[in-house]
Amino acid sequence: MLTFTIRRLVLAIPTLLFISFVIFMLLQLAPGDPMAQVPLTVPPEVKEKMRQALGLGEPPLVQYWKWIVQMFWIEPQVFIDYIFGTSFSEGKLRVISWQTRSPVMDIVIQRMPQTLWVVGLAYIVGILIALPIGIYSAYRQYSVFDQSGTFITMIGFSIPPFFTGPLLIVIFSVQLGWLPSIYDTTLVVDDWASFKQQFYQMVMPVMVLALQTTAQISRYMRASMLDNLNQDYVRTARAKGLSEAVVVMVHVLRNSMIPVITVIALGVPAIFGGAIITENVFKVNGIGQLLITALFANDLPMVMTLTFIFAILIVVFNLIADVLYGVLDPRIRYD
Repeated sequence: MLTFTIRRLVLAIPTLLFISFVIFMLLQLAPGDPMAQVPLTVPPEVKEKMRQALGLGEPPLVQYWKWIVQMFWIEPQVFIDYIFGTSFSEGKLRVISWQTRSPVMDIVIQRMPQTLWVVGLAYIVGILIALPIGIYSAYRQYSVFDQSGTFITMIGFSIPPFFTGPLLIVIFSVQLGWLPSIYDTTLVVDDWASFKQQFYQMVMPVMVLALQTTAQISRYMRASMLDNLNQDYVRTARAKGLSEAVVVMVHVLRNSMIPVITVIALGVPAIFGGAIITENVFKVNGIGQLLITALFANDLPMVMTLTFIFAILIVVFNLIADVLYGVLDPRIRYD
């Protein structure tokens, strides 16, 4: 397993390099000029100096090389400095946002906690709800619970967040007045009252994101359980006198989780993509809103960085899913 993990990590480096090259070149072809937002009163020679300071006067391959060195070497040091309080990145060349003229990774680190609070909690809640629903629906196939669960999950999977979010705001904020419609990112949780306020403002964005997660994972869990419930090893386990709970929750569930693990692992980057819409609906000052703002402002360094972070998440969680295969299924061996 260790050899396989190391081999996959080494293979991930050229994969990420290729992805970064594609992202950089595609965005270089995008229309727009970062100097377009500069006031017309600024002289052309000043604009040219600003363009040179941002590195826009260099050939694209030179810009890409500088960006990739910063992303693979300097910005990880920034993240280490943020966690451990060191100063490895101090005084080094950083990726600068065209919109704010400040380091991109500093802005991302500031926005990350808000996204993790909302998106991370929503994903955990969605998984915790989806797995029992999928297991029981498969075990009681075609029952009232199964039919109701299928109906509700299909609705949840079909309705997009940009409709669910405003609908919840109209019901719970406008009509009932129970929950705040705008997420207050400046709130500091330091007592019971502020904790309750934080909880209330997180309910609706978490509900919107958890709804789609629950709908998707519960359907995969149900289908995987149904594939295994009629297998020969299940009949053998029952014939040996094992209790129904042990047969379902130990033998069937472990084998059924193998394809579901892929959905859960690869769903982490996807839920960040879904958070782009949800964060804008509820005004959550997180990564999703940052990406939308950067796209409208034609802030290519910010867009490239966030897109590349999403690519890293896909590669990392794909590796995690492959490793968990060997943990769940003893027949799978990588070494």
